[in-house]
Amino acid sequence: MWLIARRSFTEGWLRLTATLLAAVGSIALIAGSLQFALRAQEAVSGSDASEYFRADVLVHGGTIDPDDPYAPPDGRVRLDRFASRSDVAAAAGDAAVAVTAARPDGKAINASAEGRTQLRPWVSDPRLNPYHLEEGRAPTADGEVAVVGHLSRAGKLRVGDTMTLTLPRETRRVRIAGIVSVQGRGAVAAGDLVLAAPETVRRVAMLPPGTWRSVWLKAAPGVPADRLRGELARELDGATVRTAESVRAAQTSAAASEGASIAGVVGMLASVAIFVGLFVVANTFGTLVRQRTRRLALLGAIGATPRQISRLIRLEALVMGAIAAVGGVAAGYPVSALITRLFARDGFDVSAADAQFGWVALAVPAAAGILVTQLAAWRAARRAAGVSPVQAITETPERRWPRLLAAFAIFAGAGFWYAVAVAVRLSDPPGQDRTFGVTLMVLFASMLGVTGLAVLTPFFVGPLGGLIGRLCRGETGRLAHATITRSPRRVSSAASSLMLGVALVASMALVTLSVNERFQETGRQVMAADHAITATAKTAEGAPAPLARDVATLVAGTPGVTRATALTQTEVKLVSPEPFHLLVNAAEQTGLRDVLRLGGRPPALRPGQIALSSTVLKEQKLRRGQQIIVRGAQGRVTLTVAGTYHDPSHLFAEQALVSPATMDRLDTNATTQTVLVRGGSPESLARAVPGARVLDRDAYVKAASASLTRALRATYSFVGMALLLALFGMATTVSMSVTERTREFGLLAAVGATMKQIRSIVRWEAATVVALGTILGLAIALGTLTLLHITTGSSFLRPSPPWWLLPLVTAGAALATLATSALPARQAATVPVLKATKSE
Repeated sequence: MWLIARRSFTEGWLRLTATLLAAVGSIALIAGSLQFALRAQEAVSGSDASEYFRADVLVHGGTIDPDDPYAPPDGRVRLDRFASRSDVAAAAGDAAVAVTAARPDGKAINASAEGRTQLRPWVSDPRLNPYHLEEGRAPTADGEVAVVGHLSRAGKLRVGDTMTLTLPRETRRVRIAGIVSVQGRGAVAAGDLVLAAPETVRRVAMLPPGTWRSVWLKAAPGVPADRLRGELARELDGATVRTAESVRAAQTSAAASEGASIAGVVGMLASVAIFVGLFVVANTFGTLVRQRTRRLALLGAIGATPRQISRLIRLEALVMGAIAAVGGVAAGYPVSALITRLFARDGFDVSAADAQFGWVALAVPAAAGILVTQLAAWRAARRAAGVSPVQAITETPERRWPRLLAAFAIFAGAGFWYAVAVAVRLSDPPGQDRTFGVTLMVLFASMLGVTGLAVLTPFFVGPLGGLIGRLCRGETGRLAHATITRSPRRVSSAASSLMLGVALVASMALVTLSVNERFQETGRQVMAADHAITATAKTAEGAPAPLARDVATLVAGTPGVTRATALTQTEVKLVSPEPFHLLVNAAEQTGLRDVLRLGGRPPALRPGQIALSSTVLKEQKLRRGQQIIVRGAQGRVTLTVAGTYHDPSHLFAEQALVSPATMDRLDTNATTQTVLVRGGSPESLARAVPGARVLDRDAYVKAASASLTRALRATYSFVGMALLLALFGMATTVSMSVTERTREFGLLAAVGATMKQIRSIVRWEAATVVALGTILGLAIALGTLTLLHITTGSSFLRPSPPWWLLPLVTAGAALATLATSALPARQAATVPVLKATKSE
């Protein structure tokens, strides 16, 4: 048996190599996806670097949000109150201001892994200073900053370079004086830091002289941090005192929770790639073993036991799986680097985390590769060991009922997950959590549906083969019909890989087109203004960066302008009746309808009033006239629900709307997202606000919707690599099927078949693959989008493809199939008769 195994490998090394390459590519995709998921989790939750690691006690002005360790305090505290205390060795003021950092070319620099970029004061006292200068010096003058290492790498900035900072009320160009690290890391748990002279930060935060949002304290020698905290808590009224250790623990816990959520989202994307990889491995290896059924059966005829044949196949699968596991895990690192670069380009940068080399990153993909090859070998070995020589020679059709039972069980599993998705939609309140859960369950149901259709694919080959016989008349048609219908599993193997590729492409295309079309349709309905003014810089999500507060005033005096309304935005927390994070937009109420057509026509809001979207009102079970308590950057504020409205575009006021006076009570540094203008000309507006972008209605809606769908576009990297792997699996299967029929093609040539006829036979078989794979793939894509539309209830997921999409996908599938079958067809037509008679 060992000699037989060696000879089998020597004679069929091309087929084994092709199968091995498919396995390596599959495991590389699995390893790369898993590596990226682990790296994303590490970037979000794994950083234990904290700017508070040298401090003992933190004194916050006013109160803080106990559920958000990154939320700023809502009061002020004077630094000089701690100068004369004997139990305090050092004190430093602190304030955090959210900013947008941009390179000199105007491109925004992404913060580390969905964190934020904050302007903080440089701490000069070495007893409290957590920042280690890697290059340059500390910022001393106004206009100088030091940045953390991740920001300098992401922005490709060095000491002496200049960058642009978009502050809440102005935009400034600053020079980089130094690059720092915190506890050896290039970022902290909150994200990226831009450090400036203390007085610069205090003025930007609009704090009176001598006051800060927080004060860091270093306890005197021999004074425990808990005792200092207790004494200060008793003495200071209107302040919150915490130990720095408790704050660091809270940040670590919050980061771990956020990291788990990010890993879940990335894991959902990676599951698609993993499914494709396992599908291709099982399909390709099953084809390899199926082609050797005759030889294995003949081995049984000369004395090999079924156990020996089974061991031979499993040993071959083990060796192949082990080799593929090593190569795939090694290739997973460059795949992960590629995915990291693609996601960083779309606003999610995890480069602050290093590559992972733990047992999960190494052992899981390797074990997955070995396991799937063993599973594929088990089924193939069992079938091969049970085939008699007579059955192998006559190619007796397989029994139908086991395949039907397997497909029924798989479809039952898909139906179960879909039923769970429907139950979740009916029982849970609307929101992002429900949408994510439902989408995940529908995705599982779709994967099972793909597997079930792959099991049933041989049943569809016969009718298509008959259709081919009618379309191609004459001897070539009869030969093509016989070739296709004689071995349905051979055709179905290639068709199932194509089906998977078509399903991936069509699903992503349908979702993207539906979402973009809905965004632009509703955006044009809601936006009544003629122009929108945005910043030239972009945020990490691809949206325009915040504007300075004076833009609306500058535009209002432009000739021809009848209305200029600034849209500001901040995030608050609904404290009562139930905790809920709320995105609040503010706009001047006078003439609001001149620039926005919001559904429900909300009333003109007075100070202290808020209008909520109908979705939020229903989700939080609120009512008009009810008083709610929210917590913003300025502390707790009581507001009255004055009305409800609906923004179907989700681009202008998705959740809540207030007046500018109310916004000042919530957050004096709320960012200005855009200025909507009625009247005027683009030229005059551009002159009034130099450096800003002036967009018409269609251009602004397109740009705003593109920023919201950027996360969707980031999934293209997973889908693209999975598609390449599926096409490679199809190409491998087609090539192996031609090699399998070397004897057949040679004998056809011996009895008079021309090269043209043999190529036609292969091409008609390829046409069957195209028809079967495309029809099933499009059915899966349309079915998945329909299920998502029904279960989520979202109008953004509508199963209404444009007329050109289906012909385009079909043409692409035909082109891919013909490209992969052209060389095998040429080789089949040139097989010598003597070589064919010696083939297996």
